[in-house]
Amino acid sequence: MKPIKSISYSVYFENSLQELSKFLMESKYSKIFVLVDSNTEIHCLPLLQDALGDLEFDMIEVTPGEENKNIDFCIGIWRMLLDFGADRNSILINLGGGVITDMGGFAASTFKRGIDFVQVPTTLLSQVDASIGGKTGVDMENVKNIIGTFTQPKAVFINNGFLSTLDQRELRSGYAEVVKHGLIYDFSLFEKLKNIKPNELSAEIIYRSVEIKNEVVISDPFEKGIRKILNFGHTIGHAVESYSLHHDKKPLLHGEAIAIGFICEAYLSAKKNGLQKSELREILDTIRTVYPAYKVKKNSYSDLIEIMKKDKKNNAGRISFSLLSAIGKCDFDIYCTEEEIIESLDFYTTY
Repeated sequence: MKPIKSISYSVYFENSLQELSKFLMESKYSKIFVLVDSNTEIHCLPLLQDALGDLEFDMIEVTPGEENKNIDFCIGIWRMLLDFGADRNSILINLGGGVITDMGGFAASTFKRGIDFVQVPTTLLSQVDASIGGKTGVDMENVKNIIGTFTQPKAVFINNGFLSTLDQRELRSGYAEVVKHGLIYDFSLFEKLKNIKPNELSAEIIYRSVEIKNEVVISDPFEKGIRKILNFGHTIGHAVESYSLHHDKKPLLHGEAIAIGFICEAYLSAKKNGLQKSELREILDTIRTVYPAYKVKKNSYSDLIEIMKKDKKNNAGRISFSLLSAIGKCDFDIYCTEEEIIESLDFYTTY
């Protein structure tokens, strides 16, 4: 598979870790740092070390989990960079899932007003979504990615071998973003996914998913227009994810929450944007076969809406959505009332 050319960098697939080693040797950075969490240190770092050979690096480790994607952990990363003597000619390799690529990108983009970084995504979610497009960020006060920058990596290196380290839940979480790319952009991709389980995704489907994300990002790097379609399912999904993180003993993963958002926002798409009821049913049936039901309690609705009100996509106090007009077609900057949002949550709990 040939590399995908993005805004100012390439996404490598074939022999990607060897390509990373070649990139580092040619770039002649003063210092190399690798950001990991305790999981990727055990399961993924050995693969990276083998590829890098004699290249020396310093490792920075953080605690895994969305609850740790915050400014306090960024301070820890910045402190370690200072302690290790990082200068502006240093590079940070973010080896991990979406938390690592989001937070590592943010830490690098702000340290000494910006040092280079590359993404080495190790989860399906980060391979098809989080590592592509130059969005970096951390969470604050129940709001996801509210603090961040648009900063492009120097390259992205996708190695499907990392996926063998994931459990079924993690694969299911990433699968949601692949489904989203079909729903908003490519009907034929969605048709294929209806008959494929998360652990059956081929390298070709992952490649196509990355290709879609990249095509949208290139056409709108700073999310002023069409890039907003990538938020389908995320207005409600992010709110459910944040609520679950602070109220559930076993919080939802990102893709599990976004799948709930798909159902609610597909309902709103049928109500407000012309999605046919037959297509709504098709979406529901596809999501239901993969994701177990989650109990969204009525007494959480007001909290969920308060979280949505803080969403960075909103305008003039109105809650903004990207909604489908058909499977494979999506519109953006559609505003829904609190009553309509509650209707969609009720729909999810009863469908």
